[in-house]
Amino acid sequence: MDLLIKNVRAVTPENAEPVVADIAVADGQIVEIGPDLTPAEGARVVDGGGRLAFPGVVDAHQHWGIYNPLGEDASIESRANAQGGVTTGITYMRTGQYYLNKGGEYADFFPEVLATTEGKSYVDYAFHLAPMMSKHIEEIPSLVSDHGVTSFKVFMFYGSHGLHGRSADQNSFLMIPEGERYDYAHFEFVMRGVQKAREQFPDLADEISLSLHCETAEIMAAYTKLVEDAGELKGLEAYHASRPPHSEGLAISIASYLAHETGLPTINLLHLTSRKAVDAALRMAQAFPHINFRREVTVGHLLADIHTASGIGAKVNPPIRPREDVEALWEYLLDGKIDWVVSDHACCKDEAKFGEDRDDVFVAKSGFGGAEYLLAGMVTEGTKRGLSVGRIAELIAKNPAQRFGLRTKGQLAVGFDADIALVDDNVSWTVRAEDSESAQEYTPFEGFDMTAKVTDTFVRGTHVFADGQVQGEPTGQYLARPLTRG
Repeated sequence: MDLLIKNVRAVTPENAEPVVADIAVADGQIVEIGPDLTPAEGARVVDGGGRLAFPGVVDAHQHWGIYNPLGEDASIESRANAQGGVTTGITYMRTGQYYLNKGGEYADFFPEVLATTEGKSYVDYAFHLAPMMSKHIEEIPSLVSDHGVTSFKVFMFYGSHGLHGRSADQNSFLMIPEGERYDYAHFEFVMRGVQKAREQFPDLADEISLSLHCETAEIMAAYTKLVEDAGELKGLEAYHASRPPHSEGLAISIASYLAHETGLPTINLLHLTSRKAVDAALRMAQAFPHINFRREVTVGHLLADIHTASGIGAKVNPPIRPREDVEALWEYLLDGKIDWVVSDHACCKDEAKFGEDRDDVFVAKSGFGGAEYLLAGMVTEGTKRGLSVGRIAELIAKNPAQRFGLRTKGQLAVGFDADIALVDDNVSWTVRAEDSESAQEYTPFEGFDMTAKVTDTFVRGTHVFADGQVQGEPTGQYLARPLTRG
């Protein structure tokens, strides 16, 4: 034992209510959990003060390097992760404009990603990769075997939309070879490539999956024109109308049938934002019971709506929705229909986020940070609605860790990494962007009142956040999957 965290209320997915306990750590792993443990000679003792001890958050949806240099985001935004109790961040990465602004094969691209982030992060991290061209599909097996990348992504709306709106030159935006298209046929071939990898690595099959951003480009293009031509709606309300919920539902239906056609059972439906989206996802699960769907929502879509979010800084894809959709997401979550909750953290500084007309939502960039509010927001809003802390631990740690091959993460249990977030659930505070460790100077949650706050974060036993400050030097590690326990 080299660390003993005493006097906490340990939160585990198998128990709705926390259990008073101490947590003993040796060599970065949990070695004992129980009441009144005696510290070993020389062990550091941290008094938990009766706070909740959650398994460190496994935030399975982030974007480092999309608007800022990748190395900068790995350093600064990982501090925001630590502030929010996130101990593992899985970030999406692709070739093309933004990120490294490079095309080409992942054999050249991904080692540069790893070199750029090495030694900079305060939390552990992994990557999901998007096969953007046919050569990337061929590379899937080597990405699994050589780099431990077991999760892949499709952006369904890139057919005729770019990251922020219309894109007349898809090949230039995505930096894919002339003659190739990023379309439904490509999505099918990606699925076949992922399924082929599952067959090639049978021991990893359940942990090799494909995630999909489900929006339909043609619907969005048509509705964006309708909204702009009418000129009646502004801000987040206009953006919601320009990317309507049935655009999500249609894309989910197409993705699900392609999964059925290709025999790929491990499908993750990302950041569902509306009643229509989740309804479509549940209908597809009934239609194709052999597909092992996972359904994801973000803390942003659970906390904010088009009227309560702090301005168009809340522009994101898919959009923030009206209050009735927020309530629908909570209904589905409380009913066990949602598998995990993420931040979709994408730091976009003020100077990059807004156009010359700061009130024009259609020229603003898409995405915002939020990892620092994920756990606090879920405890604040979830417990108020009757969600148990055990279920919150499942949603923000255990479930994503299991799906994505993080076998040593996501649980407070002997043999697992000592990734721990201490939460004061008897506190009142108000979200202010100026208090965040993120480089982002605003937040859609500005002025939101919280009743829970992360006070301490441990990554493999290292105390990376305490006393309101990030501690020490970055010790986060790249996680080649699957992780195995020693």
